[in-house]
Amino acid sequence: DFNRTVVRLGEELGKPVCATGDVHFLDPEDEIYRRIIMAGKGFKDADEQAQLYLRTTEEMLKEFEYLGSKKAEEVVITNTNKIADMCERISPVRPDKCPPVIENSDGMLREICYNKANRMYGDPLPPIVKERLDRELNSIISNGYAVMYIIAQKLVWKSNEDGYLVGSRGSVGSSFVATMSGITEVNPLHAHYLCTHCKYSDFDSPEVQAFSGRGGCDMPDKDCPVCGHKLRKDGHDIPFQTFLGFEGDKEPDIDLNFSGDYQQQAHAYTEVLFGKGKVFKAGTIGTLADKTAYGFVKKYFDAREITPHNAEIQRLTEGCTGVKRTTGQHPGGLMVVPSDHDIHEFCPIQRPANDVNSTVTTTHFDYHSISGRLLKLDLLGHDDPTVIRMLYDLTGVNPQDVPLGDPETMSLFESPKALGVTEEEINCKTGTLGIPEFGTKFVRGMLIDTKPKTFADLLRISGLSHGTDVWLGNAQTLIENGTITLKETISTRDSIMIYLINKGVEKKKSFKIMEKVRKGKGLTEEDIADMKASDVPDWYIESCQKIKYMFPKAHAAAYVMMAFRIAYFKINYPEAYYASYFSVRACDDFDYSCMCQGIDVARDAIREIQAKGQEATAKDKNKQTVLEIVVEFYARGFKFCPIDLYRSDAKNFLPTEEGLLPPFSSLQGLGVNAAQSIVEGRKDGEFNTLEELKERTSLGRSLIDLLKENGVLDGIPETNQLCLF
Repeated sequence: DFNRTVVRLGEELGKPVCATGDVHFLDPEDEIYRRIIMAGKGFKDADEQAQLYLRTTEEMLKEFEYLGSKKAEEVVITNTNKIADMCERISPVRPDKCPPVIENSDGMLREICYNKANRMYGDPLPPIVKERLDRELNSIISNGYAVMYIIAQKLVWKSNEDGYLVGSRGSVGSSFVATMSGITEVNPLHAHYLCTHCKYSDFDSPEVQAFSGRGGCDMPDKDCPVCGHKLRKDGHDIPFQTFLGFEGDKEPDIDLNFSGDYQQQAHAYTEVLFGKGKVFKAGTIGTLADKTAYGFVKKYFDAREITPHNAEIQRLTEGCTGVKRTTGQHPGGLMVVPSDHDIHEFCPIQRPANDVNSTVTTTHFDYHSISGRLLKLDLLGHDDPTVIRMLYDLTGVNPQDVPLGDPETMSLFESPKALGVTEEEINCKTGTLGIPEFGTKFVRGMLIDTKPKTFADLLRISGLSHGTDVWLGNAQTLIENGTITLKETISTRDSIMIYLINKGVEKKKSFKIMEKVRKGKGLTEEDIADMKASDVPDWYIESCQKIKYMFPKAHAAAYVMMAFRIAYFKINYPEAYYASYFSVRACDDFDYSCMCQGIDVARDAIREIQAKGQEATAKDKNKQTVLEIVVEFYARGFKFCPIDLYRSDAKNFLPTEEGLLPPFSSLQGLGVNAAQSIVEGRKDGEFNTLEELKERTSLGRSLIDLLKENGVLDGIPETNQLCLF
């Protein structure tokens, strides 16, 4: 009767009436998925499901047959088409690309690059430098991409001015323009010598050519034949095609690793560059993960005391996986709107997870759906730049001056001997515990298998460890069988193209094969025939077929450069190294109660975690990683001081003459805010009583008890009591 009333009102008012379906799923049998998800979210009426599937035209006509066949056809077919015809064709997402505009960005980029190139290589530039620079600049500028480089350049330079290095991600280090504009430290030219004093350079001597495909830092030390100064060794031999495409027309995707301490300032500076209301966090859509979906399915049947077959559980889990659960934000992604446009031309905006109290504004659409229309900047937070900054502050040594080919540092990747300890003392065959990229058990195993001798070997290992199906069951087996050595492995995506070109495969074909393999698409029969025609060995073709994802060489180079510098400090400035590691990387997992009580207590704590076996939690495993570094710290002859109420920092470990001084936050349960309140409270002088400590800080009774249990408050009375005799 309600629908009949609506139809009657439509006739009386001359308004078209349309029949619609309240559609929540596609087919009738999909109803069970909605039932399970609603039950998982706590709906009591989850089993009382209406038939909310997408009906066909015939089914809709049947649903409304009580209106009469003529009226049913009118509301189901005639009027719905009529309304559709009245609507103009629109795209929910603006179809054209609208990058931000920075006036004269083309000229600025060319000038910045040439200025640095001339400072490094002299004027006129060596032909190989000028040719690479001009080729890249011409393709970047002609395709309208200069503004992206200038934006990245401004962000990186601002971070550097404020004292923080920036690490590059992805393939941006493949671009010599990115190097010359200061966006990345990675130099993609092939290995060469360079004199920073008189600008002499050597790209062509037989000695240099012998390092083709390898890193310049592995070349022997040499003095300048012109002025006698020590030559700089540079170049990683990375083709620009990986980043800019074979024709140089691929849109650059510049991802940057800022210090986690500086990330918010980098985001704020982006708003300074483009103006308020022009920069938004990249929105994401969080979907139901397979493990969560499995939990929902199990919970649904358990509550109803039903025991379904495992195959049915699997089917229902797959049906629930991927359903939208919530909205969120990319950890470092920013969407930039041009000054002459409004964000609503591209998408709505919102607070993430429907939190009206949030101060963050994100794009309502998932950033993938609009990334081709608006510029997306990836300004991520990373520990490496934070560690590097702390090492610089503690030692006064510029990490950028660390010699990347230093033999003693290189030895750490094979043995802990340079640390002054044995394998047995630290239960590790390498000296890379705590070194980013090379400290995990998996990568340490790779180091043992491959025995790297050069910086180029470390790049290969980084590429192998980050790829999918590149090492395990692939390169590792080939090395074990004696088929190939580490130098011959397919370690990074770039190496495929270079190898195939050197074998005689046509350049564009080599590029296309590289693109297929790195994305896990395998090889066609035609690809295999072309490779065999150029005498590419069978093991190489089979290895390509197994690969699912490959790491770019430029990304590996950026990571290894950071890791090598930190390894150098580990040997030469150990107190600063451990202070930075425990402050930055171990901040959430450091436990004063078992880590600052001597090597035996630390070893006992490791054994306790190992005894848990499969029951060990992720937090247990993270704690074990830190404990292993603590054991190494003690084995090298260092020690921790007790926490000092008047000298300890809130969150950073401090090297002192007596030993490494832990911060207040190293006590599990005492957060950074509470720790900071102690530092602020003690500015007014000593705490005469625990009562006064409580008044001048944010500490509650439980935290004061925690400090007392660990001897931090020894000698301080509860209250100021006067005794009368």
